[in-house]
Amino acid sequence: MVSNEKLSGWSVQQMAEKVAHDIPDGAYVNLGIGIPELVAGLVPEGREVIYHTENGLLGMGPVPPAGMEDPELINAGKKSVTAIPGACYFHHADSFTMIRGKHIDVCVLGALQVSEKGDLANWSTGDPQAIPAVGGAMDLVAGVKTIYVISKHMTKTGEPKIVKECTYPLTGQEVVNRIYTDMAIIDVIDKALVVREMAPGVSFELLRDCTGAPLHRG
Repeated sequence: MVSNEKLSGWSVQQMAEKVAHDIPDGAYVNLGIGIPELVAGLVPEGREVIYHTENGLLGMGPVPPAGMEDPELINAGKKSVTAIPGACYFHHADSFTMIRGKHIDVCVLGALQVSEKGDLANWSTGDPQAIPAVGGAMDLVAGVKTIYVISKHMTKTGEPKIVKECTYPLTGQEVVNRIYTDMAIIDVIDKALVVREMAPGVSFELLRDCTGAPLHRG
């Protein structure tokens, strides 16, 4: 266990910016709730990204200015959004048909744990008192072509979120393609974790000590 006080690296905003720069021009993208939502405001100028939300909107725009919210225009996280010119609305079932039919190019999700094989656990810690809230995550990881995870590298208590085997209930098996944390960007390649980039101030040795699975230099 490593104290979070000793860690340096990227801010949440910088993490989201890293993800935004890796989304290709013209991609259809679904963003999870929380940190992933920041990605929408950080796409490089001149690049077009079309956002999809499970509750039935393709062409989701930015958050509206205060006082300009439309109570009937929200994303899957129940937050107010706008719609870009040419946006379309459709039934919830049609939205999931898009997902399951592999028509969405990229999905960015948060995580509780990610294994070295790319297994993802992001909906429950297994607490029997908690209310299950998997939402559309299982469909997304099964149907979207590329899955990016964005998350703090460690928990608030200093436990690694990247582990050899997930101990929490799985959202999907071998589904994660790339992990973005405050310490590094890590690709999942052939069931192994390959370090693509490390944040300033983070050494490979520190990264290895803060990770619960073997790492390989890219």
